[in-house]
Amino acid sequence: MQKVELLSPAGTLEKLKIALDFGADAVYGGVSHFSLRIRSGKEFSMEEFKEGIDYAHARGKKVYATINGFPFNSQLSLLKKHILAMAELKPDAFIVATPGVLKLAHELAPQIPLHLSTQANVMNVLDAKVYYDMGAVRIITAREISLKDLKEIKKELPDLELEVFVHGSMCFAYSGRCLISTLQSGRVPNRGSCANDCRFPYEIYAANPETGTLFKLEEEEGIGTYIMNSKDLNLGSHIKEILDSGVVDSVKIEGRTKTAYYAATTAKAYRMAIDDYYEGVNDVEKYQYELQSLQNRGYTDAYLISRPFEKHDTQSLDFTMQLGTHQVSGVVDEEGSHFLCKYKTLPNDELEVVAPLGSQIESVDNEIGTTYEKGGRFYLKFKQLLAQNKKVWDEVHSGNVNPIVLPTKFPSYTFFRIPAHEDMGTYPKK
Repeated sequence: MQKVELLSPAGTLEKLKIALDFGADAVYGGVSHFSLRIRSGKEFSMEEFKEGIDYAHARGKKVYATINGFPFNSQLSLLKKHILAMAELKPDAFIVATPGVLKLAHELAPQIPLHLSTQANVMNVLDAKVYYDMGAVRIITAREISLKDLKEIKKELPDLELEVFVHGSMCFAYSGRCLISTLQSGRVPNRGSCANDCRFPYEIYAANPETGTLFKLEEEEGIGTYIMNSKDLNLGSHIKEILDSGVVDSVKIEGRTKTAYYAATTAKAYRMAIDDYYEGVNDVEKYQYELQSLQNRGYTDAYLISRPFEKHDTQSLDFTMQLGTHQVSGVVDEEGSHFLCKYKTLPNDELEVVAPLGSQIESVDNEIGTTYEKGGRFYLKFKQLLAQNKKVWDEVHSGNVNPIVLPTKFPSYTFFRIPAHEDMGTYPKK
């Protein structure tokens, strides 16, 4: 049986490796301004992107290169050079957003499969057929599409692969068709430089043009002014319904600019959900335990399962971002022998271990610390915070860059976390 693909974001080479190690079948990312995430695109050099592709291929996994920006005429010659250069790296597909770029990529690099970006806003059979006829082998459908419409597309175009978003930031406009940050700061969303102006708080006024009178509209206390702030997508509880449909080829996680912990945790949670599905298991509480640990804007299951007009919980009106249930306290270095501090840590703090699925964690008790299993999860307690330079610390904070010796070896990029509490910042409402 061909399993659905789990596709994760890769904003940097480190995040690429983490996403794959924690369970992704494929990752997507880009180099240069022709990727829709300029901030993350700058993190990749061509050499690093090639290294990432080689890393994935050595593990039987895939990398999709994003060339999904909207180029100006003045950039077309540079775009052609970029397509040819990216093709030489041998990615598993290009992700493109416009008919012109799709046609150009097909002409210049016919050996590279073409995936149509969600920026094209495909929501129906007619549009899907146009792009399929132009050479797209996969369409990343609009976030606003429903499973019912996906079934109609698949029925008409059975050989066309369909990819859907299951987790990550949502845009209050149609899949990024927004000009608010262009208006306010000159940063163009569909050219990779969105300023996320929709996440800001706004004051609302009513003006009378005849009298020149301006009234501030006061809001009820606690309601807030985040009037365009969409909640984050979380379909971790609906993987069974999505896969039962039989029409989804790839489930995608948004977030090339998110943290390494986000890349790891989302990959792990959805890997568990997908693998469980094929074993006839659906343990929603287990998947949400991981996903709820992430910072978020409040969660919604959005529109894939329910129609847009049926949803009244997609906006987060009283805050822009809140803590998840957990705070990352540290991460293991690539060698697996040292702890890199991300939050205040003291001896005897109980740190939950977040490692790739299937990892073998050794239970030890020595002068450095202990590792142990409790309630089906592994934990670490330091007895002493011994730095690589032999200095012993009473406590370490995120600003302390000294690698701390671990009591045993852990898989590369294993994370440690502690329960979040209200003193840490905006906290999830009960």
